[in-house]
Formats: sequence, structure tokens, C-alpha cells
Amino acid sequence: MPKAYWVAHVDVSDPDAYEAYRQANAAAFSKYGAKFVVRGGAQTVREGAQRPRTVVLEFADRATAEACYDSPEYQHAKSLRDAASEGDLVIVDGYDD
Repeated sequence: MPKAYWVAHVDVSDPDAYEAYRQANAAAFSKYGAKFVVRGGAQTVREGAQRPRTVVLEFADRATAEACYDSPEYQHAKSLRDAASEGDLVIVDGYDD
């Protein structure tokens, strides 16, 4: 079973409020074993358009990634994020050869 990833592209409008989201999401990410692969590092857009912040989280599998997103812990954190940012988030299966 392949690993799964959250891939998020985000525009942060309120950095202080976004920091509250980052602190709150730690409970869900710890509970579901999420591992940050990318967390808002420098990026260069080579094609198309991109939001200024990219985040990639790794999970053991799709079921775990979806359970984390749907969890009460993450939904609480998301309520903080919604007021501080705008973005796109997909859950995608990793490549399993």
C-alpha cells in the first residue's frame, strides 16, 4: 500500500493567526503520524502560477491521511487556518512500484 501525501498551496493573510493554526495542527499530525516533507521553504515557479507557501505532509497511507483531515483535532486547527489563509489542499497517493 503506497504512502499518501497532503499537498497544500497557501496564501497567508494573517501570519499571527496562521501561527496559532500551526501550533494547533500539531495534535492531529502527531496522532496520525504525519511527517513534514516540505514546510513553506523557498520555491521557484518554473511553470504556471503558484501560491507563495507550499506544504507537503507524508502519511502511512490514504486512509490515515483522510482520517487526519477529518479528525476533530485537525478540524479545530482548520477553523483557525480558514480565518488566516486561503489555499488548495489535495490528498494524493504516493508512487508504489
